[in-house]
Amino acid sequence: MQREKAAECRDTGPSRQITMKRGYEVLRDPHLNKGMAFTLEERQQLNIHGLLPPCFLGQDAQVYSILQNFERLTCDLDRYILLMSLQDRNEKLFYKVLTSDIERFMPIVYTPTVGLACQQYGLAFRRPRGLFITIHDRGHIAPMLESWPENIIKAIVVTDGERILGLGDLGCYGMGIPVGKLALYTACGGVKPYECLPVMLDVGTDNKMLLEDPLYIGLRHKRVRGQAYDDLLDEFMEAVTSKYGMNCLIQFEDFANANAFRLLNKYRNKYCTFNDDIQGTASVAVAGLLAALRITKNRLSDHTVLFQGAGEAALGIANLIVMAMEKEGVSKDAAIKRIWMVDSKGLIVKGRALLTSEKQHFAHEHAEMKNLEDIVRDIKPSVLIGVAAIGGAFTKQILQDMAALNERPIIFALSNPTSKAECTAEQCYKYTEGRGIFASGSPFDPVTLPNGKTLYPGQGNNSYVFPGVALGVISCGLRHIGEDVFLTTAEVIAQQVSDENLQEGRLYPPLVTIQQVSLKIAVRIAEEAYRNKTASTYPQPKDLEAFIRSQVYSTDYNSFLADSYTWPAEAVKVKL
Repeated sequence: MQREKAAECRDTGPSRQITMKRGYEVLRDPHLNKGMAFTLEERQQLNIHGLLPPCFLGQDAQVYSILQNFERLTCDLDRYILLMSLQDRNEKLFYKVLTSDIERFMPIVYTPTVGLACQQYGLAFRRPRGLFITIHDRGHIAPMLESWPENIIKAIVVTDGERILGLGDLGCYGMGIPVGKLALYTACGGVKPYECLPVMLDVGTDNKMLLEDPLYIGLRHKRVRGQAYDDLLDEFMEAVTSKYGMNCLIQFEDFANANAFRLLNKYRNKYCTFNDDIQGTASVAVAGLLAALRITKNRLSDHTVLFQGAGEAALGIANLIVMAMEKEGVSKDAAIKRIWMVDSKGLIVKGRALLTSEKQHFAHEHAEMKNLEDIVRDIKPSVLIGVAAIGGAFTKQILQDMAALNERPIIFALSNPTSKAECTAEQCYKYTEGRGIFASGSPFDPVTLPNGKTLYPGQGNNSYVFPGVALGVISCGLRHIGEDVFLTTAEVIAQQVSDENLQEGRLYPPLVTIQQVSLKIAVRIAEEAYRNKTASTYPQPKDLEAFIRSQVYSTDYNSFLADSYTWPAEAVKVKL
């Protein structure tokens, strides 16, 4: 079905939207429904007069009503269900609520609550959102796309559910992640929600508990791997770009390490695609490091970085750090020597058995070591980054050692959800005597130090990255997304951190400014795309910022009143 168009009114009033739907169809369509905000004239023209109470509410009053219901609930999962139910019935109001206080609602629609929602997806499931494609649908993906009601899709988030946050294989329950990501595409970046498509590729699950769960909504068999899996992915990518165009942005999300790098390398130069776990996480982590350099007052290449974890997030961050160090004038080999990694088997060193090619890149000459505390004392890092989803991995001893080794140790506990964080903000500040420069993947409450100073921990959330990247890529029609896009994004984010933010302990701009940050990212990406002749939207807009602003989704209601006007009396005179 072709999307029904919204056109600007001649005056400065609301946009006018034209729909052929009438009666209950209007109220049941979340793209159209305004609830009791429909005027009397709209109710009469749309044949919904009498289907609503005889009350007329403005959108602000509706937001207030939702907030009252939100506050009545004490469980975050219930709050998640409330907001998702709102999204299912009134899309504009859902995004108006989200953007009214993004700092308050982001932890509900995304991390950390979305992790719990995915674990309980069978209970939370109310109405299907997105497209579910299974391994049994090979050879039929193209016609399945015809089932989706929108013909114009500019952004897709796809997962196979094998590595959901730090929770592991959640199979079909992982659909909560693409849904949540795309909600932030709109709330934080202004990408139009009806041009977004969440996709679950269900190839089974190796999670025994899910296979035995009577409420599980996915295929009940072990994961299909090998050639059949690859064939499904190839067909999906070809079908999507055939229907929606080569400019359609395809974001890979929460694929297991074994597939994440492989698929990224396979598709990155053929399609408009990126992997948020690798590249988005890298960008937000490097943004935090660039901001931290204003506190340590030195260069990134002056630091020694130690990773707890060597999966896709760690390797993505490490590769972008190398790129950032090279930009400072350091050779690639010299940059790599500043980076060390620890995986489940210990320190990654040359000669260690069973290292992947990605890990070998960061293997150095050194004796094998297994204990993280011993490794910290031996390597003497100035930056410690946790991305292994091992809760509490940064012990009191490790934090104290980091403080003993450095005047201002940089400690990033980036694992999600909160239960998987390597340490809390309070632990970091306490055991480093308030000198630690801290960032986390999930939000932590402010911490008041013994001297009375209150610090606000920086949350290195990927939502600083992917909405702005998506808006920029879509706006200028970028065909391929290179690593330079993510370094540029990191630089823009770091530039938005004020000196006052740094004094408060924040390494990222306040979340309340995230829409402005996303816009600046999008403009920088578009500027560089046109400069490098990699954009495909032509002619180039004279004012890029104004052009991109014009693409941003409005959360204000449209008017459904018919365009009514009169003709000259003579023209409408009835002829006998």
